[in-house]
Amino acid sequence: MPLPLFQVTRMTALLPLTIMITGATDGLGRQVALNLACQGHCVLAHGRNPDKGAALLQELQNGGAHPATRYFNADLASLSAVKALAAEVLASQTTLNVLVNNAGIGPRAPGSPRQLNAEGIELMFAVNYLAGYTLSRALLPLLKSSIPARIVNVASIGQQPLDFEDVMMSDDYDDARAYRQSKLAQILDTFTLAEQIRDTGVTVNCLHPATLMNTRMVYDSAYFPASMTTIDQGAAAVENLISSPALEQVSGAYFDGQQEARANDQAYDQQARMKLLTLSAALTGY
Repeated sequence: MPLPLFQVTRMTALLPLTIMITGATDGLGRQVALNLACQGHCVLAHGRNPDKGAALLQELQNGGAHPATRYFNADLASLSAVKALAAEVLASQTTLNVLVNNAGIGPRAPGSPRQLNAEGIELMFAVNYLAGYTLSRALLPLLKSSIPARIVNVASIGQQPLDFEDVMMSDDYDDARAYRQSKLAQILDTFTLAEQIRDTGVTVNCLHPATLMNTRMVYDSAYFPASMTTIDQGAAAVENLISSPALEQVSGAYFDGQQEARANDQAYDQQARMKLLTLSAALTGY
């Protein structure tokens, strides 16, 4: 007879966790990877630049990282690449305690042209939302076999309701709106997935880590005046969702920093969540 989740959690709390972080070669993801490696956890770092990935892996190893720490390379703009990444993880790992869907792209400047990925999907929707949606579903069997396990989706306080008449924004495109819609999509799906995997031993939560951190995404965007917070603040918020004992039983929640908060109203609209789920399943096969 399986042990109750709280008993399993306390029995394994002192063991090194195996934690996968997407978008780990820069900014917030990189800082979280470095912090977790220093704490003795096994970090599975993902990036899309093999040179930056090799440099990160060397830095982690030089800092005394867990011997099973490794790097995975994939361009999450492509759904086929996301699925290949998941297959590589499943083939090489026997345990996965935490998946952090952190990889993302931000708005560039007013008037920026609409971009599509290889499958013809609007780029921000593909990278910021569908990649994490797909990876979470593909890796769910491994997470379930590694319980207690957690999924952490790095969203944003910048949220705008999805227009289900034109989710891909083929008309009147604006990349700031595309970004905000993709981030709200993450939150809608967090709530949906939490309901789907209730009582499995896997939790899923999302957060806005910190406002306008000192990251390249902020510095490279014409929409943001300047950074207001630090990567360290954002990393602390992400790590809280990864390992806080107080959140053992919390699932389907949105956090602003380290405080539970309320997202945009559309996130609580069951009909909107089902529309998004239907569309996502059709696009990804999950």
